[in-house]
Amino acid sequence: MNKNVLSAAVVAIFALSSCVDDGENGSNGMDGSNGNNGLNSLINHQVLTHGSEQCFFGGTLIQSGLDNNSDNVLSDDEITHTSTNCHANTVSTSGSRLPYSVLSADIDNGLLPGNKMEIRNGGYGSDMVAHPTNSNQFYALTDRGPNASFTGSLGTGKKFPTPDYTPRIGLFELQANGSVKRIKEILLKRPDGTEITGLPNTSALGGTGETPYDADGNVIVEDMSQPYDENTNPIKLDDSGLDGEGLVALSDGTFWVSDEYGPHMVHFDADGKEIGRINAFANDQRNTFTLPAEFANRRANRGMEGLAVTPDEKILVGIMQSTMYNPSSAVKLNDMVRIVTVNLEDGSVSQYLYKQEIDQNSQSGIVALSATEFLVIERDGKFYNQDASAMKHLYKIDLSQATDIETITDNGNIVQDDALGLTINGETLEQVTVADDGWSVIENAGITAVSKTFITDLVAEVAYPHDKLEGLWLINDSTIGVINDDDFATWSTGGVLEQKYLDAGFTNIDGNTLYIIEDLDL
Repeated sequence: MNKNVLSAAVVAIFALSSCVDDGENGSNGMDGSNGNNGLNSLINHQVLTHGSEQCFFGGTLIQSGLDNNSDNVLSDDEITHTSTNCHANTVSTSGSRLPYSVLSADIDNGLLPGNKMEIRNGGYGSDMVAHPTNSNQFYALTDRGPNASFTGSLGTGKKFPTPDYTPRIGLFELQANGSVKRIKEILLKRPDGTEITGLPNTSALGGTGETPYDADGNVIVEDMSQPYDENTNPIKLDDSGLDGEGLVALSDGTFWVSDEYGPHMVHFDADGKEIGRINAFANDQRNTFTLPAEFANRRANRGMEGLAVTPDEKILVGIMQSTMYNPSSAVKLNDMVRIVTVNLEDGSVSQYLYKQEIDQNSQSGIVALSATEFLVIERDGKFYNQDASAMKHLYKIDLSQATDIETITDNGNIVQDDALGLTINGETLEQVTVADDGWSVIENAGITAVSKTFITDLVAEVAYPHDKLEGLWLINDSTIGVINDDDFATWSTGGVLEQKYLDAGFTNIDGNTLYIIEDLDL
């Protein structure tokens, strides 16, 4: 059959079929069996209280997943998604002031003749540290008490307007609304339980000859009712006196404090009584362990400014505020800072070098992030409201690749001196680094400083208005608290006591202020 005949047949068949009516539908088939019911999706909402690990300022934890066992309860193994809705930081960028009491209100304010000034307690800004178990609480440390530079009849020294002041540790709690409440004070005491003072130590224990004077410029002597006499009524000093600057709170309730006098590292029990001590003076019978002798060459008022402990609580880590006067003040214009670690089990010591960003900056706080990583404060002494170049930085440092200079053995021109520590070509490390090429000499000697990574600038974060950034509270791996030293709201110019203000109009008195910084990469 040819193609034309076949096509015609197909058309004819199609035409015939289109003319025929559809047949009736057949009967419906039987329904199939029902399928299994689907799983229910469950959601849990959990309120997170203030201080929680997931949301420090509180919020809501949201968990979801399928109810695999159909019991209408979302169990842990059924959770497939977790998210949080955290409340905002309740501590504003202007910070939260710590409460204070008035120690004295009868001293003339040198800035405003005819007016009196308040000496405030206060003073809780030399350091701060997290409470070991309560996430909302922190401890804060005072220094030696209200004081001001002064030169009197017996030379350079300090005015102590409240000479019987006892250095102390305060326990504070951050409230849900962002305010700070003081829970208690722990006054620091000698081993016999008597309260210490903040008066200087004798020269045998690191005293640098600072003469203590009272508010009126009188030498503070053993018997204030009688005139000074070198033999019968000498200057009143205190070998237990501390100018505390670094604070550690251990999980057993005890504390370690480092200071600017010896420097001393002192162990206190939960009630503030001394139970141990570490310093550079081998003849001090109170010592549990002894620091390398060169630490006795600290610069006055720039001693062991920061103290931390490793997470296992086995190693103390102290950082000096600035370059030590090792061997003399000729090395003052320097950027080299020493870090010392002390093993609390056997007393073994390590030392590392830190290079500052600017000569004579201050390292005024340190806290452990791990066994080898630490967060540190590096700052100047400027007020941002007076000088826009003010520097208040946080850095992360790592000791793991740094050289422990205690492990370097004598090798030609490199010698471990019993009194001065490691020397290169007969010079201390401070003498080496004061030179323009000093750090190259250090590196060529095979010494690597600790590495440092910039974390944040407090001036940029909160327009930090204070001169002294001194305390670090590690809240979690992205959140920290910081605090300033307000100097008990006291200041001086030319030896004249005055109120410490933050503004040129003399209206904003400096005070301990807590700031909380979030979203950091620690």
